[in-house]
Amino acid sequence: MSLEIDVEHPVGRVTLAGAFRSEGRLTALFGRSGAGKTSLVNIIAGLVRPRRGRVAIDGTVLVDTAAGIFVPAHRRRIGYVFQEGRLFPHLSVAGNLGYGRFFAPRAERRAATAEIVALLGLERLIAARPHELSGGERQRVAIGRALMAAPRLLLMDEPLAALDDARKQEILPYIERLRDEARVPIVYVSHAVGEVARLASTVVLITDGRIVAAGPPAEILGGLVGDGGPRTLIEAVVAAREADGLAALDTPAGRILVPDPGLAVGARLRLVVEAADVMLALTPPAGLSALNVLPATVVGLDAPEGAAQTVRLDCGVALAARVTRRSAAALGLAPGLALHAVIKSLALDRSQDRD
Repeated sequence: MSLEIDVEHPVGRVTLAGAFRSEGRLTALFGRSGAGKTSLVNIIAGLVRPRRGRVAIDGTVLVDTAAGIFVPAHRRRIGYVFQEGRLFPHLSVAGNLGYGRFFAPRAERRAATAEIVALLGLERLIAARPHELSGGERQRVAIGRALMAAPRLLLMDEPLAALDDARKQEILPYIERLRDEARVPIVYVSHAVGEVARLASTVVLITDGRIVAAGPPAEILGGLVGDGGPRTLIEAVVAAREADGLAALDTPAGRILVPDPGLAVGARLRLVVEAADVMLALTPPAGLSALNVLPATVVGLDAPEGAAQTVRLDCGVALAARVTRRSAAALGLAPGLALHAVIKSLALDRSQDRD
């Protein structure tokens, strides 16, 4: 699936503007609240007619203001999942799913209901009413209803924003399955780094209405600075699952231990490492609770910011550490210095998402 966007449209006090092309299974629109992500999704869906722009899916033009083309929303075959499930309270799960079928083209109304139910783990819920479901279960039904319409594209606007952490962890594996097993490409809106790092094939960064970058998650998210300083994305593969609740991951930096993410051996995932969660030691530390000690070399030091300073490291991957200026001076940090980067396993817990 190819998605081509080139738009300009006023949104409140800013103007949503920019262009990108994506061919990923899951394209994440990422940025702070109010950046313009939902407005862009509404343009794709046909709910908003842009002042200027072009939108095309697999070469099919949905919007081209220069040519006077604007395909109405009901003819675009695009599914939309909102922050809240918006299920019909008087219908069972089966009834809500069946409602989606009416929006499918007549020739495709024999949607593989059993396949969708199995994909989203809805078998035991099929007779339940929405008020009997948890927030995560309601969202899974909402996704299923959208899939029953046989969409060419699925839009998901902050689908986890209204859920607590436990419900988020309940539904994330189903979104991963949807990305990997369903044949429907997804545009996913989020302001949460952990969600985007975990799910996205392509990330589109939107800042104050401007589409400023688009590309692989490591390239786009790796350059962002959070409250804990610069973030690093590390590609990993599950090597083993331990009896004490940890999992061993193979990464370009070596083996790393993390809380078990619940994935099978051989599964791929991404770790988000905050610079503030990385400690530095000149010699291999002993008597320390942190389990991950990675040989590293100092590549450079950023300009100090108050009492803090960011240290750029090479440990098989580019890694950043955030230390005090006093610590940097005491350790004699300088480019070329060999040392050890220390990361707490619990700092890499994927169940604790960070914005």
